Amino acid sequence: MNVIDPTLPQAVGQIDRRGRLLDAESRLLELNQRAGGQIGAPLAIPAIAALARLAQRLGISISRNVVAADVDDDIELWVRAEPDQGGVRLEVSGWRPRPAWRAPVGEQDRESDFFRAAADWLWETDAALRITYLSLEAGTRYGFDTSAMLGQPLTRLFRLEQDESGNLPILTAVAAQAHFDGQQAELRGTGRMVRLEATPRSDPAGRFAGFVGGAHMLGTAPAAQPDEFVEPVSDTPFGTFPDSFTQRLGRALRGPLGKIIANADSISAQTEGPLKPDYAEYAADIANAGRHLLGLVEDLVDLQAIEREDFSTLAEPIDLADVARRASGLLAVRASQSEVRIDKPALDELMPATGEFRRALQVLVNLIGNAVRYSPPGGMVWIRLEREGGRAHVIVADQGKGIAVEDQARIFEKFGRVDPTEPGGSGLGLYIARRLARSMGGDLSVDSAPGMGARFVFSLPARD
Repeated sequence: MNVIDPTLPQAVGQIDRRGRLLDAESRLLELNQRAGGQIGAPLAIPAIAALARLAQRLGISISRNVVAADVDDDIELWVRAEPDQGGVRLEVSGWRPRPAWRAPVGEQDRESDFFRAAADWLWETDAALRITYLSLEAGTRYGFDTSAMLGQPLTRLFRLEQDESGNLPILTAVAAQAHFDGQQAELRGTGRMVRLEATPRSDPAGRFAGFVGGAHMLGTAPAAQPDEFVEPVSDTPFGTFPDSFTQRLGRALRGPLGKIIANADSISAQTEGPLKPDYAEYAADIANAGRHLLGLVEDLVDLQAIEREDFSTLAEPIDLADVARRASGLLAVRASQSEVRIDKPALDELMPATGEFRRALQVLVNLIGNAVRYSPPGGMVWIRLEREGGRAHVIVADQGKGIAVEDQARIFEKFGRVDPTEPGGSGLGLYIARRLARSMGGDLSVDSAPGMGARFVFSLPARD
C-alpha cells in the first residue's frame, strides 16, 4: 500500500439505495477497486458499506471511525454517511495507514471492553445522543422494540435521573468528553431501573462523536452472600448449581451467542456481497442453531429462578392489551419470515390486570412464538381479549395441526414435548409460562383438537 497523507482533503462518494457505488473521488475509488469493486457494483469495502446501510435504515447521519483492509495493510478512516437523494453520501477522511496486525488497544479501549463484558446489555449513540445500536436480546428480555428505538433520542428509551448533587452524569460526560458511570434511569414503559455506563468516541479532529455504553439492571435479584456457595437443590438436573452461577453462565453465553447469530444472519443475507449458495445456507443453519442455544440458555436461567422456594413476582397494574401488542411487535419479523400474519389487539383496546409486566410479556412472547412456529405459511395467529368476572384473559389461537386431548397435559410438563423429532424449543417454555402465570395469581390453559389448531388462554386477576 502506498503511504497516504492524512492531511489530504476528504474523499466524497455516492451510493444508491441498493448499496451500489455511483461516483467517488479518486482515493475512495482506488481503495474500492483494490477491494474488488467498481462503479455501478455494490461498494466492496465492508466497513464503509455497513455504515452506509445503517445510516440509510435509520435515516440519520452517522460518523464513525472504521478500519478498512488495503492489500497487506489496513487504513484507519473516519467516515461520515448521510442519507441523500434516495442513497447515501459518503465523506471519508483520516486515511491513516497501519500494519494489519497492530490493532491499537489503549486504556480507554480496555476499559470499554471491561465494562461492556460486565453489562447486562449494550447500547451506542451518535454525537446527538441518538441510539445507533442496542443488544439483540435487550428488547425481548426487558419489553421494548429495539428496531423502533434505533435513531431515536436516548431519552426516548431512558428517563434519566439526577444524582445526589442534582446533576445528570451523562451530560457532564458529554461536556468533558469523558467516561461516566452511575447514571441511573428508568427503562420507559417497564418501571425497571438501570445504571448506565459509557465511554466516549471522538472523531479525527477530537470532537465528541457519541457513546459506547452498557446498561446494568437494578433490583432484579438479591445480592449473593459472601459465604454462600451452595443453593438448595431442586428436583431438576440443574438444581445442583448455585443460582448465582446459573445467572453468570447465562450472561456469559448471551453475548457471544448474540454475536454469532447477528454475524451469521449478515452472511446469510449476503450483505457484504454475493456468496456461493451453499455457504449462505450454512450461515443460515448457524444462525438458527445459535437462536436455539440462546433460547435454551434463557429457559435454563428462568427454570433455575422459578423453582426457588423464595421466587415471587410483582403485583403491578398492567394492560394486557398493551402487553399483547408489544409481544406481537417483537415477533413481527419472525412471523413475516414464516409468512404468518398476527392479528393483534387494536390500539384502542384495553384489558386492565394485575401482574408483573416483564413476566406477562415473557408468557405472551412464548405463546405467540409457538403459534407462529406451528402455523402453516399463509396462516393466521389470532390474539383476543376477554374479561370474565374477576379474570382478564388473553387468547392466542393458531391454525396449526392441533394437540390431541391425551397430549395436552404433557405439553405443560418440564421438558414435555409431543413429538421430540419435530423442530422446536427445549420443552421448557410452556412449563415456565404456566408457572409464571400461576405465580401472578393467574393460569394458563389450552383447548385444542387434531387438525383444528390450538387455543391457549392466559389469565390474570382483572383490575378495574
